[in-house]
Amino acid sequence: MINNVKKGILIIILATLFFAIMDGVSRYLAETYNVFVINMIRSWVLAIIVISISLRKKNGLIKVATTKQPLLQLTRGLLLISAICIGVYSFTKLGLVQTHSILSCYPLIVVALSGPILKEKIGIQRWLAVLFGFLGVLIILDPTTFIITFDAVLPILGALVLGCYTILTRKASQKDTSETSFFWVAIIGCVVMTAIGPFYWEPVLINDWGWLALLCILSTTGHFLFIKAFENAEASVLQPFTYLQLFFASIIGILIFNDKITLSILVGGGLVVCSGIFAAWRNHKNNQATLTSKI
Repeated sequence: MINNVKKGILIIILATLFFAIMDGVSRYLAETYNVFVINMIRSWVLAIIVISISLRKKNGLIKVATTKQPLLQLTRGLLLISAICIGVYSFTKLGLVQTHSILSCYPLIVVALSGPILKEKIGIQRWLAVLFGFLGVLIILDPTTFIITFDAVLPILGALVLGCYTILTRKASQKDTSETSFFWVAIIGCVVMTAIGPFYWEPVLINDWGWLALLCILSTTGHFLFIKAFENAEASVLQPFTYLQLFFASIIGILIFNDKITLSILVGGGLVVCSGIFAAWRNHKNNQATLTSKI
């Protein structure tokens, strides 16, 4: 059991590294090409891979695609592709550091929504963690100089969308397998981007096809590692390690894109991360207490 937990932690760290590099590549491409075009091509590759894997299983696509909650799965797919597009667009406007610092509050949104949607009991300590986390977001935005614009508030919307996606993913897992859930988000993302992308199509330079190929590899491998990590350890143990994506992305942003870490980002981002880790720790302790009481 312990070895599985260690394995899960190592895999989640590797997954966050892949996702951070993927975000760096996405930002590079988004500075030249439309966000919809980039994600359309990525969604095509992911859909092809998911369908290929599904066909190799017993009963193939029918078994993997069968769901007891199609509307829920459809909503998940729409939320995830929306969050991805919002994130990539925000990278080019606010940079990797600030965007990731704000997006890092999405686990706290999950805590806030898990009560009314999943009917989970949320204690006062986790509610305080949520409160301090959102205070951290306000500090990142720096109210003394903040000007309300579409680009400035978009990462907050992205965090909310990502939080809703995570909640619905947990709800979907009550009746569908992880393979079915992953299949649906891949196919829905592909359908949505194929419907939108062609309207924004622009020729891709030969040299940039290599970057697009790398983006697809990082995306597919990262999602695979993410799923494998949660097969080896419970979410409450792994959740704190997902914040390493902020760390890795910040390094990439600073070294490659000359992003700046301001005092407000440092303090606010630190508060968001600490609040999220505390909320995950409290959840882990509560789960242990529940298991102990049942023994």
